Amino acid sequence: MRDYLEFEKPLREVEEKIEKLAASGTTKTGHQDEIRKLRTKLAHLEHELYGRLTPWQRTQLARHPQRPSTLDYINDIFRDFLELHGDRSFGDDRAIVGGFARFNDRSVMVIGHQKGKTLKERMQRNFGMPNPEGYRKALRLMRMAEKFNRPIITFIDTPGAYPGIGAEERGQAEAIAKNLLVMSRLTVPIISVVIGEGGSGGALALGVSDRVLMLEHGVYSVISPEGCAAILWDDPAKVPDAASALKMTAQDLLDLGIVDDVIPEPLGGAHREPKAVTDRVAKSLTNHLFPLTEYAVPQLLAERELKYRRIGSVSGLGTTPA
Repeated sequence: MRDYLEFEKPLREVEEKIEKLAASGTTKTGHQDEIRKLRTKLAHLEHELYGRLTPWQRTQLARHPQRPSTLDYINDIFRDFLELHGDRSFGDDRAIVGGFARFNDRSVMVIGHQKGKTLKERMQRNFGMPNPEGYRKALRLMRMAEKFNRPIITFIDTPGAYPGIGAEERGQAEAIAKNLLVMSRLTVPIISVVIGEGGSGGALALGVSDRVLMLEHGVYSVISPEGCAAILWDDPAKVPDAASALKMTAQDLLDLGIVDDVIPEPLGGAHREPKAVTDRVAKSLTNHLFPLTEYAVPQLLAERELKYRRIGSVSGLGTTPA
């Protein structure tokens, strides 16, 4: 069954009419003409609706429960995935998955947030919100990849790091900060893909990469629109305004130089045609990974540093790096 978002209700009404007519089993010319007219109307509505999505609507698509997850991409794009568990300090955080795999006959380390699809899975995965042990597991795997000279591919899809008392007691902020520091100096290529929602430091802890790719309807921001609206206006009605002000969509971030490539999605979002999306992600990864593997380590590190120094620079005010 398809899950409809609030703004997709006009599509639902037309699709239900088509399904009802098709289920009647009649072959009368009038019925078939009506179905054709409704399908034409549906196609027009889809192009009109998805052709002018607001940032808040894109955020809703990024959070869609049927959207492909990290494990979906791993199963479709990679071979011989060997999942590794635990941070060797506290435990295994199921909100982050990772391990060695083969991509285009090259051994890589793949790591990503995992939300889950059903309510039971989401509870087991803590709704994709990692605890400190999740980030420490990711860091352990990244260092392992560096030890064996394997490129790292990360998939970002989280509302943010888990804000619970236990997570804070176990050093949530320190775990995220350490990932940022270590990733900035790792001597192997790193590519990150924002496949859904990239929220705050919980996303950035897997995102300090040589190339940041992003799906068309993904979002990536320092705070959720709901959190921003609560802090600035104390008004839930301002959530759509906050989403626009945050410049969190893929096109906004491409224009700002924060992401390096936007991967198109099928009409209606990645969940409508998952295989088409995974194929496009695989192609984009191939295009970006091969050139990075040709870099000498000093060049790789120098370009990574320059990439992040450029973010936020303003031309003409003496702040643009030489």
